[in-house]
Amino acid sequence: MRLHQLSLTSPTLLLLPHSPPSLHFKRCRISSSTTRNHSHNRFLQPMSTSRLQKLVPVAAIATEDAAGPNGSSAAHEDDESNGGYRLPPPEIKDIVDAPPLPSLSFSPNRDKILFLKRRSLPPLSELAKPEDKLAGIRIDGKSNTRSRMSFYTGIGIHDLKDDGTLGPEKVIHGFPDGSKINFVSWSTDGKHLAFSIRQDQEDDIGSKLRVWVADVETGKAKPLFHAPDVFLNAVFDNYVWVNDSTLLVCTIPLSRGSPPKKPLVPSGPKIQSNERKSVVQSRTYQDLLKDEYDEDLFEYYATSQLVLVSLDGSVKLFGEPAIYTSLDPSPDQKYVLLSSIHRPFSFNVPCGRFPTKDDLWSADGKFIRTLCDLPLAEDIPITFNSVRKGMRSLNWREDKPSDLYWVETQDGGDAKVEVSPRDIVYTQAADAPEGEEPKIFFKLDLRYGGISWCDDSLALVYESWYKTRRVRTWLVAPGSHETPRLLFDRSSEDVYSDPGSPMLRRTPDGTYIIAKFKKEDKEGTYLLLNGSGATPEGNIPFLDLFDIDTGDKERIWQSDKEKYYESVVALMSDQTAGDLNVNELKVLTSKESKTENTQYYIQHWPDRKAFQITSFPHPYPQLASLHKEMVRYERRDGVQLTANLYLPPGYDPSRDGPLPCLVWAYPGEFKNKEAAGQVRGSPNEFPGIGSTSPLLWLARRFAILSGPTIPIIGEGKEEANDSYVEQLVWSAEAAVQEVIRRGVAHPDKIAIGGHSYGAFMTANLLAHAPHLFSCGIARSGAYNRTLTPFGFQSEDRTLWEATDTYIKMSPFMSANKIKKPILLIHGEEDNNSGTLTMQSDRFFNALKGHGALSRLVILPFESHGYSSRESIMHVLWETDRWLQKFCVSNSSEDIASKNNESKETKGSEDKAVASGGGGAVAELEDNGVDDLHFHTRSSL
Repeated sequence: MRLHQLSLTSPTLLLLPHSPPSLHFKRCRISSSTTRNHSHNRFLQPMSTSRLQKLVPVAAIATEDAAGPNGSSAAHEDDESNGGYRLPPPEIKDIVDAPPLPSLSFSPNRDKILFLKRRSLPPLSELAKPEDKLAGIRIDGKSNTRSRMSFYTGIGIHDLKDDGTLGPEKVIHGFPDGSKINFVSWSTDGKHLAFSIRQDQEDDIGSKLRVWVADVETGKAKPLFHAPDVFLNAVFDNYVWVNDSTLLVCTIPLSRGSPPKKPLVPSGPKIQSNERKSVVQSRTYQDLLKDEYDEDLFEYYATSQLVLVSLDGSVKLFGEPAIYTSLDPSPDQKYVLLSSIHRPFSFNVPCGRFPTKDDLWSADGKFIRTLCDLPLAEDIPITFNSVRKGMRSLNWREDKPSDLYWVETQDGGDAKVEVSPRDIVYTQAADAPEGEEPKIFFKLDLRYGGISWCDDSLALVYESWYKTRRVRTWLVAPGSHETPRLLFDRSSEDVYSDPGSPMLRRTPDGTYIIAKFKKEDKEGTYLLLNGSGATPEGNIPFLDLFDIDTGDKERIWQSDKEKYYESVVALMSDQTAGDLNVNELKVLTSKESKTENTQYYIQHWPDRKAFQITSFPHPYPQLASLHKEMVRYERRDGVQLTANLYLPPGYDPSRDGPLPCLVWAYPGEFKNKEAAGQVRGSPNEFPGIGSTSPLLWLARRFAILSGPTIPIIGEGKEEANDSYVEQLVWSAEAAVQEVIRRGVAHPDKIAIGGHSYGAFMTANLLAHAPHLFSCGIARSGAYNRTLTPFGFQSEDRTLWEATDTYIKMSPFMSANKIKKPILLIHGEEDNNSGTLTMQSDRFFNALKGHGALSRLVILPFESHGYSSRESIMHVLWETDRWLQKFCVSNSSEDIASKNNESKETKGSEDKAVASGGGGAVAELEDNGVDDLHFHTRSSL
């Protein structure tokens, strides 16, 4: 059971497999169109021509501004030419520097809880470590793992008593102080923990990962391997429990030798050829292989030797060295499914599309057979719902000892091809005789979306189609020939109709299957549907007892909706065999409010008495009394919109008057107006404040309009992006009018900001609706859509198919219209598909070429999201400076021409055309490695 990494501000439960996020670095490169004569500024000279091995302590390179709550400090007078990393005002810095709350994980038997301790933001020096960008991933060669990897600093165990109280903490001990802990995993019986540790040491040996195991009862930890030279290879999968006392581990081959050396003189030119006239279209992937040296280096670091090792230290080699991407033991612990990738590699797509092979092995290391060996997949169409040809989504049935299932497309993987069925699900036993054909389990007319297994009488099969937003759930009896029954047929956009997802129970084999329930006074089979409960008043989570025979529902639990937001996290009463009794139900719930941090409870049936098991302190008590309200308003075409309005503690509109306001948003695509107008989220949720959250400016006495819905709607066969600009302006206009109407925002002091696709939105709004905002902050955006010619976000037409749309949507093409101050921030090592750092560089040059008041901040070593303390603090300083100067003070000379801008913009707004069709997905930050680690389970 692999554990999550989590946010720094809220204590969240760890339940699903996860690959830990990463971390990066260089010094800040700052440009400004108003900067003069940089050549003599000593602060702007390069610190090094290569990545730094050692950095000056933060305190030595950062200065703290002593600004008032809404005033600019003296340090702002000539900040355009000041170099070095800076700190934001104390009221912001103190919130970001607050110690993070721990992550939690329950034992398989639900009788113990891990408290996984974390540190605050990492130093920039960690991001500055050398890394190799290979095949769409980034590798720390010194540790032989993914670079920028976060970690835990300690593990504490508490017994969970019957009354919901926790026993005293037992600290896992025995490993060196200062160790970095990753990949924490419970054994199936819950008696042991496995985890990796690494240390920051100058030599390559000390920084590599070693596998340790700990006895849960005593807390004593020891190295898993007796030999000191066996290290973990964690570039892809790392290790897995085969049974309660044995692990299968990806190790660095002992005979590997030194890394290949880059030749000083290349053997020849770099050549790519398409003489066969193949049609190969792909998104703008980054960090791809570039030459033969890169291929060799990728293979060097990614190749593992599998080792079967017992808790007593006995070791057995398992197969030959290969690039193993997934290790998956069967539920009965008799077999292991191994996935690997191999040559020929590609210079055009990431490793997730390299040739892939799935082999079946016995648990003691005997090869049985190859299940599939798929070729390189460079030609997957960019149309949504297009997939790889051949066997995909190969998994074990969770309800069977060792039965496999997988999917094969019938449309050649091309979503544009009309065919029925579109996907076929197959099953086959691991011990099937050689030559036996697999059984057809289910045929789907939409695209396969996953299966929730229960037993031979029940499984739920999911399918969906993106273009129509249609999702269907089928009830199937795997052990009989009964006709499958369509259980739900709905739109994924219609959150009000979401019936919820079935609660899962843990089996003795460590798998998770649908939990079936029984009632003492009634016959029948029931499922427990756990839903978010979207309503026009906000989300009100629920538990419904669902009769699978009649379709009748009985609501047995619902969140409080007056003050609190509660949700069901996990089933805790799943240790008994057979169907579970509703009157003996026990669940883990979370509870929070606008002002109270998330806490966890155990609830028992039938009295539903709740026992609180955590008492986490408020992460930012200085903002404990902030005001939060979910506001509703309407844009000019009748679409209903919502947003969360936050006001600073102690604010009184009648006494204090309107405030400067920061609007932070992210557009979304929809197929119809009704779905776009549905309310999502709850007004009672606790306002989590991350390290770069716009809510930090509540401490600076700003009003914050967070997450206003910006729907881009395309009904029928029309494309939503064909009217992107018009709909964007309508939504922003409605949001601004609402905060002004309420008297909480000053009309001349409203700033707009966003990250990624939100940055793209920000630049477009400053170009096409300058009368609405005083300034903008755009982080890690893409501004020229001709640089993403094979699709972006929800757009799956190419530049050549929708040239006018690409051009019109690109704020780069409207740089001459941007007159309001805009702050551009971008990570220098951005690896997100489409948002190359070059996007901000070129956009800034275009702005500067038209005399726009603009500033560009490039964050060395940072990726799409920002990680290090130095970078984050500097981003906050830059943002605060921009807001104080051009929102609070509003000193831009453009204020004088506000009326003229309003008149100019009014004409273009009135020309808005009707919205057209498109999509409704979040920012697609696709690195092409989407199926190497885990499969997400579809909801109903």
